[in-house]
Amino acid sequence: MTPDPIFIAVGGEKTTARIYRAAPASSIDAALVLAHGAGAPQQSAFMVGFARGLADRGVDVLTFNFLYMEQRRRVPDRTDKLEACYRAAIAAAREHLASNGVFIGGKSMGGRIATHLAAADDAETLGIAGVVLLGYPLHPPGRPDQLRAAHLQNIRVPMLIVQGERDPFGTPAELQPIVDTMSARVTLHLVEKGDHSLAPSRRAEAVATTYAALQDLIAQWLAMPSGRDRGSGIRDRKSVFDP
Repeated sequence: MTPDPIFIAVGGEKTTARIYRAAPASSIDAALVLAHGAGAPQQSAFMVGFARGLADRGVDVLTFNFLYMEQRRRVPDRTDKLEACYRAAIAAAREHLASNGVFIGGKSMGGRIATHLAAADDAETLGIAGVVLLGYPLHPPGRPDQLRAAHLQNIRVPMLIVQGERDPFGTPAELQPIVDTMSARVTLHLVEKGDHSLAPSRRAEAVATTYAALQDLIAQWLAMPSGRDRGSGIRDRKSVFDP
């Protein structure tokens, strides 16, 4: 699959984005804006693999580079500038993808910025249908007292959090008490033995198998007809469950 490249204007600057079109035979009428993590761009193997995998499963996917990454700077921009870039990406998704539901999310930092927008006062105006997080950075490694969680209480749309069991940025066990206090409908999915990149080991075959199963999970979650249904089918609506 060759993605369609586009440019996104962000104030007086611009960045690149890639559109991965859903396979026609399996289209599920959902679009996902997927943001990269702090250290690797949209061209990384992880981002390309998940974007292609989800497109193969019927999801239109738009990835993009935050401005600092586009400009080949190593240090991420301030939060407000990251948010402005993500807002522009959402607008681009609405312009280029014909879907009734635009979901947002990302890997690590990209997912964290998505939660900021979902928790913002204008979240409804942005038309966010839900949030998909791939390794939420709950806290810096080794600093569990520095939580990035207060804003999560303001999110009202459904959320899918995919978290590695041994993620140094926050384990599912650390996330669970926070999820339990949220009013949003949250599905917290534990990746057994998974690290911050959701990989259960260094073996390529094991990683590929795990990633394919996670792409199945995400596509199935996105295909559910309503927020009431997302997260159902398990014992508790905010449970951690194994893949």
